Amino acid sequence: MKALIISADNFEDSELLAPYYRLLEAGIAVDIAAPAKGEITGKHGYAVTVTKALSEVDPAAYNLLVLPGGKAPAIVRRDEKALEVARHFFAANKPVAAICHGPQTLASAGLLGGRHATCYKTVADELRAAGALYEDREVVVDGNLVTSREPGDLPAFQREMMKLLGS
Repeated sequence: MKALIISADNFEDSELLAPYYRLLEAGIAVDIAAPAKGEITGKHGYAVTVTKALSEVDPAAYNLLVLPGGKAPAIVRRDEKALEVARHFFAANKPVAAICHGPQTLASAGLLGGRHATCYKTVADELRAAGALYEDREVVVDGNLVTSREPGDLPAFQREMMKLLGS
């Protein structure tokens, strides 16, 4: 089992790190992808090593896609490879977990039409405009998609993410 986290600089630290360590704890290998290899730094100063440049990612090699929030999705959503990866996961009905601003990448990929989802409150109108059926709840599960609003929702987010993996 293998998971892929896609992010960039200015990610919300807890929204990347908590799922990352939860997945490792469960024995799941995790790659962190970003537009370029090296390090990315969160809003609160935590740095993580990027193990794959987005251009190197083969989405077929992964069982789960995680999209953390913060300001990173503003960069990620402009990368066509990130959108292709997200589309692959939806087409293959593989689990996708997006929190806070993370669903913006899914909106840019045209994947939220008719899907129940949540996000950070300032992104709600954008999700609605992308066709999502927005719900203001700590976690929303719609088939292979789990979404949450903010760091305080991480326990519910991770619980449902792990359920989608059968863990």
